Amino acid sequence: MSKNFAQAFSLVEEAVASGRIPGAVLGLVETDGARKIQAIGRAQIVPSERIMREDTWFDLASLTKVLFTTPRILELAEQGVVDLDAPLISHLPDLRQYNANAWERKVTFRQCLGHQTPFPAVEPIYTYGRDADLLRTFIMQREWKAGAPVYSDINFILLGFVLERLAHKTIREMDAGKGFAWETDADQTAATEDCTWRHRVLCGEVHDDNCSALQGAGHAGLFGTAASVLNFGEGLLNGSGASKQVIDWMRTPLSSSRTHGFERAHQGWAGGSVCSAETIGHTGFTGTGLWVDFEKGRAWTLLTNRIHPTRHFDSQIVSLRIAVGDLISQA
Repeated sequence: MSKNFAQAFSLVEEAVASGRIPGAVLGLVETDGARKIQAIGRAQIVPSERIMREDTWFDLASLTKVLFTTPRILELAEQGVVDLDAPLISHLPDLRQYNANAWERKVTFRQCLGHQTPFPAVEPIYTYGRDADLLRTFIMQREWKAGAPVYSDINFILLGFVLERLAHKTIREMDAGKGFAWETDADQTAATEDCTWRHRVLCGEVHDDNCSALQGAGHAGLFGTAASVLNFGEGLLNGSGASKQVIDWMRTPLSSSRTHGFERAHQGWAGGSVCSAETIGHTGFTGTGLWVDFEKGRAWTLLTNRIHPTRHFDSQIVSLRIAVGDLISQA
């Protein structure tokens, strides 16, 4: 572990030294429980500077999809509460309720988990206002423009609505999970963007614009540390983090690049080209990622604040993730 981890961490050090990212935490855990976590750089650079620590909290962004929403939907499926091949209207009967033939009413849970729906890739929902209840209604009743299946936050926003309906509480009122939170102390958290519409550097509050406006959603909003993300990955490796059925679903392919919630190993993906075919993972827009290689028995996370203080900069995060993954997988 030590040699390959050190080589991978040297790439992270280079990215920080060159100014491509302010800071990062790299973590690796193996099936036998051996783990390594190391931090480099700064958690914040404006308006003041703070050092990155191994226990720094991160806005995990789209890792929320696989660390929170996916396991909860799959647990409900295992319990028989949710049928993965049933349409969302089995629990969201008012979805596009004014048009019984709307395509949105035919979308299934499994299609949402695998991003196999016609929903658009990006939609600035937050530009329609800050009333969370009204925005939820807008999402439910909007006539969405159908397109080719792409990775879309709308899939997981709707899955989050299902969780809220069944729990009779909002996402942010739910338990975020052991080691995770919906908001954190700014002094202990890696800063994200100097937001142009909230007019402040975001730190300890969600970066994702739509999640912020919705005051919690199924696609983003979770905070965690490298240790908590590794604990989740280790739980998948040793079976302690979820039932065999749930883990099997997470590993079951739904397309050439997707499983239930996760990405699966494929050419050009962020997990690199050296991992086994039995690897799943996911990334987050803020600069986060988790990968779990079941065949080689290891999980690794690379958490960065690559959008601090702005997203409008080429951090080269994609190439960094791939290079780190390749070195980790060579162990």
